[in-house]
Amino acid sequence: MMFGRQTNSCYTTFHIQLSLDLLQDWLSHHPEASMWNEGEEFSLVDMAPYQYTHGIPALKAVLSDFLGNLMKGSLPFYADNIVVTAGATAALEILAFCLGDAGDSFLVPSPYYPGFDRDIKWKSGIQLVPVYCPSHEGFKISKRALEKAYNQSQREGSRVRAVLITTPGNPVGSTLDAETIQGVLDFARKKGVHVISDEIYAASVFKGEFVSASQILASGDYDPDFVHIVYGLSKDFGIPGFRVGLLYSTNEKILAAARNLTRFCTVSSYTQKLLVHLFKDKGFIERFLEENRQRLKNRHETVLKHLEMAKISCADSNGGLYVFVDLRHLLTSSSVEAENDLWKKLLYEVKVSLSPASACHYPESGWFRLCFANLDDLTLVVALERLCSFIKAMKK
Repeated sequence: MMFGRQTNSCYTTFHIQLSLDLLQDWLSHHPEASMWNEGEEFSLVDMAPYQYTHGIPALKAVLSDFLGNLMKGSLPFYADNIVVTAGATAALEILAFCLGDAGDSFLVPSPYYPGFDRDIKWKSGIQLVPVYCPSHEGFKISKRALEKAYNQSQREGSRVRAVLITTPGNPVGSTLDAETIQGVLDFARKKGVHVISDEIYAASVFKGEFVSASQILASGDYDPDFVHIVYGLSKDFGIPGFRVGLLYSTNEKILAAARNLTRFCTVSSYTQKLLVHLFKDKGFIERFLEENRQRLKNRHETVLKHLEMAKISCADSNGGLYVFVDLRHLLTSSSVEAENDLWKKLLYEVKVSLSPASACHYPESGWFRLCFANLDDLTLVVALERLCSFIKAMKK
């Protein structure tokens, strides 16, 4: 959610990272992480020349250790299987080029992150086919829905090359359980297609259990060469400006192609040096993630409390940065046009920006994504009060 105020006829938005103060404090106590000192492990002489475009070995080593802990030690994460990219966006785009040709398609459970269109379609020409997950079924991914989307793609003459899942999801904010991930893997194996598991919010689960696709692979029932994990530091660590993401795969052909493609999306050596220092401090990483989860939980509870007081329902969620709010009852009709009318009222009259269902390729008009992690505490409360007051007035 974005919140604005009129100042000299200029629309101002706030972009405050939830736990950036913790990273700032760490940097103030570890100046060596951001300085070039002669004779140290990462001196200017060492880091100024060209580096491996797919990540320096030291960064891959600390990230593999971090991922192994984050994914509950389900499978060993090997540094050589990591390809470091300039954000998860680049990792997704690389996988699109590796797995398909222009005109091929990926199946994506809907509602889904609007940015996938940009990340995957724009340059590769891969088409995204929504897999409709009804709200009355808890937005669950069913094999029936996967089959329907697959058959639709086949009828349109597009080869399905992969299924793209996200856990926890955006915009719904719920994690996929083991049974659901197994169902997706079963479907993919039956069709001979790949699975991309976007786990960029893996460390932002504040209630219940996070299940990684890697944990399901640990059973040995599935071919790991057909499952690729995407991660990044933009969400869990709140540093999207650093542009650091990765893809993890055991498929040597995918890895070879991906390494070559990182020529166009290399992370700066300075950023990599800083992150090596940061991730070597395992105690801080653990404390940071625990505190960040608690802050997310507090924000989530604040949102739910305000929505409950206004008698507004939302999807069950336990992770990520979002709440998917049900405003269908406020529409004049069940249409995208009516949804857009409501969205404009929220934006221009209430000065609150929520993402409508249509932006998330979801056919149930009237659902809106609310982000609760990009504002300070006071601004969030004011924005929620404005939103709830508007909705109460609409109900009268």
